[in-house]
Amino acid sequence: MVKAQSVSTVADLADQFRNSSAAVITEYRGLTMKQITALRRALGTTTDYTVAKNTLVKRAAADAGVEGLDDLLSGPTAIAFVKGEPSEAAKAIREFAKGNPLLVVKGGYLDGKPLQPADVNKIADLESREVLLAKFAGAMKGNLSKAAYAFSALPSQMARLAAALQEQKASGEAAAPADAAPAADATSDDGVVNAEQNQAEAASTEAPADLA
Repeated sequence: MVKAQSVSTVADLADQFRNSSAAVITEYRGLTMKQITALRRALGTTTDYTVAKNTLVKRAAADAGVEGLDDLLSGPTAIAFVKGEPSEAAKAIREFAKGNPLLVVKGGYLDGKPLQPADVNKIADLESREVLLAKFAGAMKGNLSKAAYAFSALPSQMARLAAALQEQKASGEAAAPADAAPAADATSDDGVVNAEQNQAEAASTEAPADLA
């Protein structure tokens, strides 16, 4: 009967490891059941605070493929199996430990790697996923507003560019006749010069007849 219970407990613990986003291993020596109940309440519904024998936890961790926890499994052990935000669970445990120093954080497990107490404390300093997503959404909203403004400004900018090109084209066409005027003047001057030359030649031709 005892063996059957142990097998069942190991199976349940292994499932907890598999289905949790993180696990925080603590020593609860000296805590009363009332204090443990208060901690469970503080952790909320997304974290299961489970008291278990170290030998059974070791077997369950091995069955779940979790490594590197053996050194943490000594003394009265209780594990916080986190199914929600690891940062929120770590914060709740840290805050509870401030008022209940008998609770000792020995380490944990996250993303396939064992954690030291300092690592758990760092996770407690992180912002939750919801907060990070809210900040990201706010940043994206600001960038999208800038992009929307730029796109809305494009039609007016294109209109101004088209108007400037049309004005430049009109100015060029108006300048064309003025540019042609000097050529006409040059031709007129050439005509006067040629006429004068013709008169001079005629005069030189008529001169010998008068002398005769």
